[in-house]
Amino acid sequence: MTKKLSIIVPVYNVEKYIRPCIESIFLQGLEEKDFEVIIVNDGTKDHSMEVIQDIICLHQNITIINQENQGLSVARNNGIAAAKGEYVLMTDSDDLLIENSLKPLLDKAMETKVDMVIADFLTMDDREIDYYLKCPPRLKKEEFIEKTGKQIIMEDLVAHECYVWRTLYKKDFIISNNLKFYPGITYQDRPFTHACYLRAERCLKTSTFLYIYRKGHSAATSFSLNKKKAFDYCISISETWKLLNIEVQSPILKNKIKNTVFKYCLYLIRRTIDEIEPNKNRIEIIDYLNQVTPQLSFENGLRQRFFSFMIKNMPHTFIKLYYLHVNFFEKKILPSLKHNIRKIKLKRLTLFL
Repeated sequence: MTKKLSIIVPVYNVEKYIRPCIESIFLQGLEEKDFEVIIVNDGTKDHSMEVIQDIICLHQNITIINQENQGLSVARNNGIAAAKGEYVLMTDSDDLLIENSLKPLLDKAMETKVDMVIADFLTMDDREIDYYLKCPPRLKKEEFIEKTGKQIIMEDLVAHECYVWRTLYKKDFIISNNLKFYPGITYQDRPFTHACYLRAERCLKTSTFLYIYRKGHSAATSFSLNKKKAFDYCISISETWKLLNIEVQSPILKNKIKNTVFKYCLYLIRRTIDEIEPNKNRIEIIDYLNQVTPQLSFENGLRQRFFSFMIKNMPHTFIKLYYLHVNFFEKKILPSLKHNIRKIKLKRLTLFL
């Protein structure tokens, strides 16, 4: 039987956080006949499923999908395939929905039948979440602005905030456009989000807070980079770049997406310099980026053109120079210069007084 909404929750090693996540889903003022919760057990190795067993037994609208560990992308894809809801929401199992925030968004989606409803979110650590739940502020009145997905890319999309959990997706829109998460990689939200926006004719954007993104804990997507994650990031860049040739005709829109991909490249290079050792691994990462995205090229300004030239023609030299720049100029010389300048300014101020 068709539901209004399917909420997909992939679960992997989140026993400390999964219970408040699931509990928050049932604090939305929704009738249980109108929605389903699809919990995808992605081969969790801890007690995550045991922690929520009583909640599962209590509600008839919870479905469990058990699979071997295949990562967040496959878990989401499998959840979408099983979903019976007209709309789909994909929450992360260590975050929360804000109480009573979902119903007005779903009501608006059902009324307008738009492709996507994009809400706002809060970022908090564990201590801030505890305080927020004890003293929740009054929710803002819902205000919706209709835009095309391409307008949202141009006007609203922040490069590093391609979070799928802030959005209600019309399932027919996902299926008819064959939109899927790239399997087996982290950072899969970015190409998926861009592909959705490029194909969405009608979106509703609202500043209403739907979601609390939990930061600063070990169960969250790890912020430490290793070679495998760096390779995943290269694939994410490649899949986003490919959309330029498939989906984008407008030069202005193409330039916007290129600038976003350029930010992704800089982010990858900087984190590679800061977190990856030895230099052999850094070189392998830059080589892999060139391998999966051979057409990568930026022309907007001297900085982008220099980056493009170096990454294509002298990638190993570029990595070494960037490493020297960061570890000697930024971390040693520049702080020393700033310290000396402050001392001189303080001395002049003392003499003046």
